[in-house]
Amino acid sequence: METEMVIWKYALINAYRHGGKANPKAVIGKALGENPELRPRAKEIIPLVNEIVEKVNALPSEEQEAKLREIYPEFFDEKKTKTEEKKGLPPLSKAEKGKVVTRFAPNPDGAFHLGNARAAILSHEYARLYGGRFILRFDDTDPKVKRPEPKFYEWIKEDLEWLGFKVDEVHIASDRLEIYYRYAEELIKGGKAYVCTCPPEKFRELRDRGIACPHREEPPEVQLERWRKMLNGEYREGEAVVRIKTDLKHPNPAVRDWPALRIIDNADHPRVGDRYRVWPLYNFASAIDDHELGVTHIFRGQEHAENETRQRYLYDYFGWEYPQTVHHGRLSIEGVILSKSKTRKGIEEGRYLGWDDPRLGTIRALRRRGIRPEAIRELIIEVGLKRSDTTISWDNLAAINRKIIEPIANRYFFVADPIPMYIEGYDEEFIAEIPLHPDHPERGVRKLKFVPGKPIYVSKDDMELFKPGNFVRLKDLFNVEIVEVSDGGIKARFHSVDYEVARENRWRMVHWITARKPCEVLVPEGDELVVRKGILEGDADVKADDIVQFERFGFVRIDEVKDGKVRAIFAHR
Repeated sequence: METEMVIWKYALINAYRHGGKANPKAVIGKALGENPELRPRAKEIIPLVNEIVEKVNALPSEEQEAKLREIYPEFFDEKKTKTEEKKGLPPLSKAEKGKVVTRFAPNPDGAFHLGNARAAILSHEYARLYGGRFILRFDDTDPKVKRPEPKFYEWIKEDLEWLGFKVDEVHIASDRLEIYYRYAEELIKGGKAYVCTCPPEKFRELRDRGIACPHREEPPEVQLERWRKMLNGEYREGEAVVRIKTDLKHPNPAVRDWPALRIIDNADHPRVGDRYRVWPLYNFASAIDDHELGVTHIFRGQEHAENETRQRYLYDYFGWEYPQTVHHGRLSIEGVILSKSKTRKGIEEGRYLGWDDPRLGTIRALRRRGIRPEAIRELIIEVGLKRSDTTISWDNLAAINRKIIEPIANRYFFVADPIPMYIEGYDEEFIAEIPLHPDHPERGVRKLKFVPGKPIYVSKDDMELFKPGNFVRLKDLFNVEIVEVSDGGIKARFHSVDYEVARENRWRMVHWITARKPCEVLVPEGDELVVRKGILEGDADVKADDIVQFERFGFVRIDEVKDGKVRAIFAHR
C-alpha cells in the first residue's frame, strides 16, 4: 500500500505539471530515482505505475488536484516557495547605474512575435534594472525586400505597451536618412568607403578571391562625384553601391568590403514615399544609430555576430567605442510558427485568420489566446542569456501562464456537442450553487437549476460513460444511473445526492447545463484550428477579453460575445 501511495504521489504531481496528463516513464523515473529501495522491484512496479497513471489521467483536473492535496499537501507549499524565489537576470558587464542605454530595433514588416520578444524583453529589463533608458528604433530602410507597412509600427508599440514596457524614446530610421548620408560622405572623403559600380556578379568573383574592386583605390574626389550621381539619379538600381573598406583577406568573404548604401528605384516607402533613392543597409544604419543614440548595451541573436564584425570597422574609422554586446540564441516554440514570411504566406493563402490567429506565435496571437504578458516576460527571463538556441514546449509557457491565471479565472460549465439527458425519480427543483472560484468564495456563486421533466445537457465527449447500468456523478447536483441511450438522448434514474457515494465507488463526474447559451471554442491543434461547438451556462456573466476556466475543458479567453452567442479561444489545460 505504501508503494502505491508513492506512485500516486508522483503520478499526480506529473499530471498537475503537464496539463492533466501524467507520463508513465517520467513517473517511473521519479519513483525509482528518489526511492532507491524500490529498484529491485522495478519489474513488478512498472505495471503498477501504468495502471495508476491510467487512473490519474482519467480523473478531471480538479479531482487530480484534490487528491494531490489529500495525499501530499507539502507539494503546494514547496511550489509556492519556488514561485516566490523568482529567477533574476545576471549582472550586466560594464553597466553603471543611470547610464545604461538599450534599444529594440524591429523591422515593421510584420507583427512582433515571441522570437523577437527575447531581445526586446532583455533590453527593457536591463534598462529598468540599471535605471537607464530603453529606446524603440524602427529599422525600416528596406522598402523593397522587407517592406514596412504602416499598421505594424502601431501594432509593435501596442504590443510593447501590453507587455508592460516603458519606452523612453522612439526613433524611425526612415526619418534619419540625411544623417546616414552625412556619415557616408565623411567616410568617402576619408578614403574609408568608396562607390563601386561593378556588376554584382563581378564584384562577388573578386571578393571571393580577395582581390580589390578596380574602383576601391580611386581618389576621394572621384568617389564623391559618383556619390552625387547616386543621389541625383544618374545611376539606376543595381548600378552603384557604397562599400566600406575592410580586410580583403578576412576569412569570411561576407565581411570583405561590405555594402553600406544602395539605390532603390521607385521605393514608394510608406512613410517618405519617393523622396529618397539611396537607402542604407541594416549594418550601416544600425551602427550609426547605436552611436548617435548613445546605446551602451546591445542584446541580439547569435546570428548577428557577423554583423558586429562588419560594424566594428565603422566604429574604428570614427574612433568610437563599440557598445557592449550580449549575444543569445534563437528562441522558438514547438509546433508554433514564428517566421514572418511563413505567416504572411499563410494569411495570403487563407490558411490563417490573420496575424493574431491563435495558432501563431505573434504577441497578438498569444494575447488573443489568453497568455498573460507576465507569463511571456517570466519565460524570457527564465531562459535568460543562453547563447545556444532554445526550443520551448507549449507546456512550458502554459505552466507559467496557468500559475498566473488560475487564481483570477472564474469557473463555468461548458458542454461541447450537447446531448439531452432525461432524469426520472427526482421530482423537486434543485438549485446548485457553485462558487465562481473554489478558493475565493467572496466572489459569489453561479446558480444552475434542475427542473423535473426538463432535460439537462451533457457532453458527447463523455459518451463512453453513458452505458446502461453505469453510474455517474452530475457535478454539484446528484448521482444517476444510466438507463437507456438512443438517438433521442439519454435516459437516467436518480440514485442519490451524496457525493461521498460517488467518490467511494469511483464514479466519474460529468458536467451538465440546463439554461443554455450558444458557445463555440476555437482550439489550436498544431497547424489546425478545431471549432468545438456547444453550450455555456445560460447565466454565465462573461465579456470579451475575460479569461475563465471551462471546467474539465481548460482555460479560455473570451474572444467575442455577440447576439447572445459566445466565442472563446482555448489557451491550455
